[in-house]
Amino acid sequence: MTDFNEITVPIQGGRHPSPPSPIRAHHMPPSAGYTENLFEGKQEQFKAVCNHIQEKGFIPSELINNEVTWFYGNLGIDDMYFMTESIATVANHIMALYGAKIFAFTRANKQIDINLEREEANGATYIHNSRPGVSTTKGPQVEKRIDENYLDVSTIDCAFRLETYRSSGTVSSSLATQLRCYFVSRCRFENSDENDPMLRACLSKATLTEQDLESLDIRNYSDSLFLEKATENTLEIYQSVMVQVLQRTGPVIEMFEMEGARERRLVIGYRMGTTRTFLSAMSDLYHFYDLFSSRKYVEQFSNGVTIMSLYLNPMPPSPRLTSPPIEHSIYQVMKEASLIYCLPTTPFQVYFQEGKLSVQEAIYGYVVWIFCQHFLNRLGSEYATLSSILSATSGSVEADAKNQEVLMKIKKRLRQETFTREYILDIILHYPDLIKLLYINFATSHYVGHTVEGGMETDLQPTLSYQRIKEVDTMLSEEDLQRKIKHTTSNHHEYMVFDCILTFNNHVLKTNFYQPTKVAVSFRLDPGFCPVIEYPTRPFAVIMVVGSEFRGFHIRFRDIARGGIRVIRSRNREAYSINLRSLIDENYALALTQQRKNKDIPEGGSKGTILLDPQAQDKARQSFEKYVDAILDLLIQGHSPGIKEPLVDLYGKPEILFFGPDEGTADFMDWASTHARNRHAPFWKAITTGKSQGLGGIPHDTYGMTTRSVHQYVLGIYRKLGLKEEECTKIQTGGPDGDLGSNEIKISSDKTLGIVDGSGVLWDPEGLNRPEIRRLAEGRMMINKFDTSKLSPKGFRVLVDDQRVSLPDGTYVESGLTFRNLFHLRPEYSSQIFVPCGGRPESVDITNVEQLLLEQVAESKKGAGESKAKSTVLVPKFKYIVEGANLFFTQEARLRLENAGAVIIKDASANKGGVTSSSLEVLAALSFSDSEFYEHMQVKPPITDDGQPEVPQFYKDYVKGTQDIIEENALLEFECIWREAERSGLPKSLLSDQLSLAIVSLNEELQHSPLWQNQALRSAILKEAFPPLLQEQIGLPTIMRRLPESYLRSVFGSYVASRFTYRYGLKPSQFAFFEFLTEHFPMATNMGSIPGSVVSANDRALGKENQAKKFGNSLKPRLA
Repeated sequence: MTDFNEITVPIQGGRHPSPPSPIRAHHMPPSAGYTENLFEGKQEQFKAVCNHIQEKGFIPSELINNEVTWFYGNLGIDDMYFMTESIATVANHIMALYGAKIFAFTRANKQIDINLEREEANGATYIHNSRPGVSTTKGPQVEKRIDENYLDVSTIDCAFRLETYRSSGTVSSSLATQLRCYFVSRCRFENSDENDPMLRACLSKATLTEQDLESLDIRNYSDSLFLEKATENTLEIYQSVMVQVLQRTGPVIEMFEMEGARERRLVIGYRMGTTRTFLSAMSDLYHFYDLFSSRKYVEQFSNGVTIMSLYLNPMPPSPRLTSPPIEHSIYQVMKEASLIYCLPTTPFQVYFQEGKLSVQEAIYGYVVWIFCQHFLNRLGSEYATLSSILSATSGSVEADAKNQEVLMKIKKRLRQETFTREYILDIILHYPDLIKLLYINFATSHYVGHTVEGGMETDLQPTLSYQRIKEVDTMLSEEDLQRKIKHTTSNHHEYMVFDCILTFNNHVLKTNFYQPTKVAVSFRLDPGFCPVIEYPTRPFAVIMVVGSEFRGFHIRFRDIARGGIRVIRSRNREAYSINLRSLIDENYALALTQQRKNKDIPEGGSKGTILLDPQAQDKARQSFEKYVDAILDLLIQGHSPGIKEPLVDLYGKPEILFFGPDEGTADFMDWASTHARNRHAPFWKAITTGKSQGLGGIPHDTYGMTTRSVHQYVLGIYRKLGLKEEECTKIQTGGPDGDLGSNEIKISSDKTLGIVDGSGVLWDPEGLNRPEIRRLAEGRMMINKFDTSKLSPKGFRVLVDDQRVSLPDGTYVESGLTFRNLFHLRPEYSSQIFVPCGGRPESVDITNVEQLLLEQVAESKKGAGESKAKSTVLVPKFKYIVEGANLFFTQEARLRLENAGAVIIKDASANKGGVTSSSLEVLAALSFSDSEFYEHMQVKPPITDDGQPEVPQFYKDYVKGTQDIIEENALLEFECIWREAERSGLPKSLLSDQLSLAIVSLNEELQHSPLWQNQALRSAILKEAFPPLLQEQIGLPTIMRRLPESYLRSVFGSYVASRFTYRYGLKPSQFAFFEFLTEHFPMATNMGSIPGSVVSANDRALGKENQAKKFGNSLKPRLA
């Protein structure tokens, strides 16, 4: 038996620390990164392992020494392995390696497969054979497992670091296979105290001051093992990267040349948890450019920063490999790392790994796949013909509406069944060469050239990853590309998909696809691709955003527009599929509703949607931040080389967007405003509404802005019909925890019978205890907190989690969730007025609206002596409906109910109070300078812990003035709708739309009419339109100087159009507009001041009556 205690283990020479080099030099000594792992107990462990293997008897005794010696010395495994593994584990791995070599000897190709691993909750070790510079799509997929099991799930409370090395030797003298070793360990942070002010500021993503950043010390947030291994040079580099990460959204990428070597060190920093599968995706990226890594590190820090360090080398030259020099390939890796960060994994990944598509081509393929899912026109001309025939033969407004809703459902089915996501993907993946050609077509329009030393612009080919495409002249004209698609595809469906991709290319006006750093890819699209048959009112602009956790859209109907951003969550994959199919239709409908709702204000309508991926349901905040930052890339011209650079802008005009809170985003508005300020957006104060008062926001819920408008319509109905509010019964959806629901409870004095919210149903036919529901509203609590002892014997509360419940009247409820979802449709629960303050869009449509109609026996009078005839009629279970929630009813359902006798005020009219408040918030933000805004609009925090916030007097007065304007606008529109309904006999739901269209159309005409050029008239109208309080504070001339002209035009047009239409209705006389102007703005009677394009010289010689007639006739077509 061999005495292993007499053997000396050969210790391989390794790396040694060297003095640090200057951090900004971007070059460093080869050994300046981490100290070498030296295991002092290696000799003793070697002997113990030999003895352990001897006891097992698997390897012949005479071979044990050679096998163990080769494993410890010649194989070149880092000492980290021997430091962390037990004697039994090392011995088992050596025996497994010996067995693998025996098995390889019996195989014809002599290939050896090694897969040694140990996975535990607190860490893992993996050893497997690895060919340098090659990505594999089969086998153990170690890096993907490390991503999924350790790195992607790392949090401050449980984070994991990684170090991985390539062995310097081979598995034996006869086999050239190298090993790759991975060591994952749980972090032990030096400081994880959440009470630390700096740590709390970093984790909350608060804006750090220069003083904060200067005082930041990386050692305070580091893992103890990292501090043992990192050199001073690495600490300095990582400190610099950390500071940049905390100041920026998105990855920070730095490259360092290793002195005297071809090796490059790539350091990438980013916020923890903001990307997925990044380690494995980065390996695929540098493998694509014929690079391999000698070692890699991933470090986590308790302030929420992750830093990755890659040591990259070029592949050795060979006859079969013609690689670009590392100076070029490393630049390309740096450039494309940002794309990988945005979208690390897509269904096109395998083509990228196999070298069939570059990373840019693969991500382009993924983006256009998403575009096709939502915008591929699948209806055809037959659908349009059918729609026209049905409209022509309907015979009534209600019948036409019913037909159109059925057509809408057919459209949705055609979309989802004709071209499924999977079907579209299969078609695209079948033609990677077409994707290459279409990508080149896209790139030639949007790639931003870089200037190199000497002022020469770099050639398109290498900087666009075209090393694998030998001929740049393969770029085809659009006609040639169209013919290529026709000749390559094998059927019409395939042609339609690639034609849709070409349509995408032709309508992208600008994109951040080529920005050096980004967090999601965004595209500003010309809406000309939207088929009229599906989108009859064409949007002004469409923006598409794609991130690793979401896809999102933003649709607006005017250049100057505002609307909320909502996050859409899905309970399961089935719900996700439903949400995905309806995403664009919902976004379009919400934006169009907003456009009609915004009739009184300068901003047109817009809406943004963010659909979370199934596996990212907990990433709402992160997805919102990426969505906003990616859109800011399109709005702000970059001027930071290597970070944010100028884009190719085919639109060529400045754009401003205004975002507001919506479902799931109310708490994110402060961040968006602050982030826009940090990115030096000049409109940062106005980019979001609904932000906190400390940033100058006017919270809708605090001041009941939306409810003030809704309730004016409720009061208007009571007033017109002679009803007393205290005697009227009401049901509302949307509970006391929400904005609308809570304020509806607080502002009303009716007899509320039922409330439906996220937690369940609350009902009492005797009337809910008002002090109790008001208590819930004041505390913003759901009805699950209602004190049920305050219900009458007939009252009940059913929560969504309840099962098999019996109600006081004997009704049996199987599922509380189902009961809640369908409660508003149950015929036994009715009231005089229904105010939906929450609920999903299209809760009531043509398929279920009949459930809101109750049978009632009616008697008709006959002649003298004859008995009365009885008949059954359908009457609405809610006599009066005021829609607080957006799109709760479809238009077809509204018309059916109105035809049955209900009074309905639709959402676009009723709930416009919030948008009015937001518009006035935007106006103040744009009008004040930063210092004035801070003084007059930003509420200051209390000086002491028990003190009160300091609210500027101007702010208090401005809020009160805003409430008055909201109530005035609601009153004006209500009176107009009621008057028009009595005059025309048309349903109020239709009149609401017609009123909006009339105002919006006239607004557009006025903005671009010669009336705008009349300075006296312009000033008079703006003086009346702007709040007096704001004019008193800074003066009308200052306001006009500071606001963009496009915004001033919008104020001018919207004010005149709305006030004129509310007064004269939808059928004004030919004298009406002239009369309106002369009455409100006397200088309009001075026809000489109006440009000749409006009133000719001959008109001045005419009498006033003829002038009015001519002027009225010229505008009448626009008012129709």
